[in-house]
Amino acid sequence: MSLVKSKKRVADHGEVFTPPWLVEAMLDLVKDETERIDSRFLEPACGDGNFLVQILKRKLASVEKKYGKSDFERRHFALFALMCLYAIELLSDNIADCRANLLGIFAEYLKLDPSNEVYRAGFYVLSQNLVHGDAMKMRTQDDQAIIFAEWGYLGKGRYQRRDFRLDSLAQSSNFSSEGSLFAQLGRHEIFTPTRTYASMTIGELAALAPKILL
Repeated sequence: MSLVKSKKRVADHGEVFTPPWLVEAMLDLVKDETERIDSRFLEPACGDGNFLVQILKRKLASVEKKYGKSDFERRHFALFALMCLYAIELLSDNIADCRANLLGIFAEYLKLDPSNEVYRAGFYVLSQNLVHGDAMKMRTQDDQAIIFAEWGYLGKGRYQRRDFRLDSLAQSSNFSSEGSLFAQLGRHEIFTPTRTYASMTIGELAALAPKILL
């Protein structure tokens, strides 16, 4: 596996890919978190998703272990595992590859084709969670504030979505530092979502996907 796509990309963007053995070694440092279905990961310079692909594989292995005997729970928790992965990437080809790679792993695990509503729901989630933008500036490629969806699984096939601005979330370390005016406050007292949605089913999420595909 080549660790660079071109010398020009290295010079212009500092783009160098992490080798697979090092990805696995780094993820093993937080092994329990990578295997928790509901743990959230953000890769601020995701490339084509080599870290996120391996995290998703670990999460899906946990889904299989816990819910493999129930097709209903298996599908819903697999989607929830996908919902807990986030990324930002500066280069358009990389973010497209990252979305495709994660969707491929997800679809392969559940044996889905693009016409399946679970596939389309996964496509929509990735369109929201994996952002084409600049992590340093916390802006999208069209210079909008980066907003991430916080997904929760409510059970019985329903998901909750709340949107948060990345630049607000990034202030959490300042709020929680010792001596801060906000040090004794809980997260719910500091951060408020920019939008809260009604709970949604897989079918309702899938219905949003064609707007992205067109």
